Amino acid sequence: MSIDWGEVITWSNAFDIVDILLVWYLVYKLIMILKGTRSIQLLKGIGIIVLIKLAAVTLQLQTIDWIMNRVIQWGVVAVIGVFQPEIRKGLEHLGKTGFRKKAKRSINTSERLVMELDKAVQYMAKRKIGALISIEQQDLLDEYAATGIRIGGEVTNQLLINIFIPNTPLHDGAVIIQDYKIATAASYLPLSESSFIPKELGTRHRAAIGLGEVSDAITIIVSEETGGVSIAHKTSLLREMSRDDFVAYLTDQLVVEEEEEKTTNFIQDFFDNTKWGGSE
Repeated sequence: MSIDWGEVITWSNAFDIVDILLVWYLVYKLIMILKGTRSIQLLKGIGIIVLIKLAAVTLQLQTIDWIMNRVIQWGVVAVIGVFQPEIRKGLEHLGKTGFRKKAKRSINTSERLVMELDKAVQYMAKRKIGALISIEQQDLLDEYAATGIRIGGEVTNQLLINIFIPNTPLHDGAVIIQDYKIATAASYLPLSESSFIPKELGTRHRAAIGLGEVSDAITIIVSEETGGVSIAHKTSLLREMSRDDFVAYLTDQLVVEEEEEKTTNFIQDFFDNTKWGGSE
C-alpha cells in the first residue's frame, strides 16, 4: 500500500493554516474585550518586552537576553495577580451560566418591559431626573445586585420613577433588572477607568461603561444635567438617543420570540431528563 505523501503534506499545511487563523482570532477577540480598559496598557507592555527579547536573541545581546528571561519568568506571576479580577469573573461566569436556568420569557413580557422602560425614561428625561438602569442578559449580575437594596418587584414605570426621584433613599445607584423583575435598587456598578471616555460624562455614564466592560448587560442612563438618554452595551455607548432610536434598540435586543428565548442549556437538560436508578 503506497502513501501519497503529497496529500499528507497538503492536509498538514491546511491544519497549520487553520491553527494559525484560530490563534489570530483568539488574540483579536482578547484585544477587543480589553480595548479601553486598564488591561490593554498591560498588554502593550508585554508586547514591548517580547520585542526586546526577540531583538536580544537576534542580535545575541546576552546580558539583555538574561534580564528579559528573568522578567518573563517573574512576569507570569505578576500577570496572574494583575488579571486576578478578570480571571475570577470569567470562571464564575462559566460556573454559573452552566447551571442557572433563565425564567421563561414570552414576547408579551418582553414588549411590556420595553414599554415600561420607555415610559419611565421619557418621563425622567423631560424632568432631568438622573437614572441608571441595568438589564441582565447572559452574564449574571448577582455580584452587583448584592450591593443594593432588594426589591423583587414587577417592572413598572411608576416604580422606576419613584426609585429615582431625587433625595429619596434609593435614588443613588443603579436599578438592576433580572428575569423581568426589578431585583435591586441603589446598587453599585464598577466604574470604568478608560481614558477614552469624554470628560463631560459623569459618574453614571462611567459606571454604565464599566459594567459593559465586564458583562453583556444593557444599561440605560438618563442625565440629570441635560436630560439626555444613553445606552451602554458591551463596548458601545449610544448617546443622546431619540425616543424612536431608544425603543428600536431595546426592541431589537430584548424582544425575542418565545421559542428563541428558551435558554435552558444542555447540562441542565441532561440532569432534568435523566432518570437515575434505572428504567421504570
